[in-house]
Amino acid sequence: MTPAPLLFSILAPLEHAVTWILDRFHYNLGLPWGWAIVGTTIAVRIALVPLTIRQIHSMQSLQRHAPEMKELQRKYKGDKQKLNEEMMKFYKENHINPAASCLPLVAQFPVFISLYLVLKHFSKHVPPGSNLSWLHFVPNITAKADSHWSGFVLLAVYAVSQASSTYFMSATMDKTQRRLMMVLPLLFITFIGRFKVGLVLYWVTTNLWTVGQGLVTRRLVPRTAPGVPAPAGAKRSSRTPPATPEPTNGSPAEPAAAAKRQPVSTTPRRVKRKKGGARR
Repeated sequence: MTPAPLLFSILAPLEHAVTWILDRFHYNLGLPWGWAIVGTTIAVRIALVPLTIRQIHSMQSLQRHAPEMKELQRKYKGDKQKLNEEMMKFYKENHINPAASCLPLVAQFPVFISLYLVLKHFSKHVPPGSNLSWLHFVPNITAKADSHWSGFVLLAVYAVSQASSTYFMSATMDKTQRRLMMVLPLLFITFIGRFKVGLVLYWVTTNLWTVGQGLVTRRLVPRTAPGVPAPAGAKRSSRTPPATPEPTNGSPAEPAAAAKRQPVSTTPRRVKRKKGGARR
């Protein structure tokens, strides 16, 4: 058996689930098929909220410990094996899961493939003559995006939404990686244009959800600056620098601190006088 049919057979239950959700939005709520795809996308993103919360916490943790990780990279620059070992120890000591930032994207991939299969056989699922348009300017959500001018408009919206979502969800990347991730959508437009309009609509909706999620997160969750110590009560690792530097032996700070700790005498000084009455 070839890998592709095997993959499709594994995703068959999920394909049936996506079809069932689309039917509920269309037949029970009366939404057109295009809006049913939008509703299905929103339902998927709501189901992924727990993973999204873990993603946000992971990104904040990576941002907070960025200086320490850069120091490890500098220290073991010439030994990749040692660097990987030290980074794994650092992640374990600070309870960091780097893969958590990718969980929502990985979880969406099977849904994307399942929707692709649904749209591929959509003509067999819907009755003949069904309305497959969207917003009165996309004539057919099962057609390829590059087959009509409306598809190019949707692809432009996709590129803008993808770049915007990358901007909000790549806070831990350096500037070069961030710019690359924002330019990649422009390079993928030719490839994505071969997909059906319904898939592009799904991806635009999930990107806009990510942008809204980023705006809400920035307003409700305080941004953690790099190098800021963890909250009180948090476990400190052996690689976490102290919050305030302690003076070493023989440093100029020690005599000054000792002088501050010496009690100040408030007893008035006694003046000795000579026999002749003059002061000494």
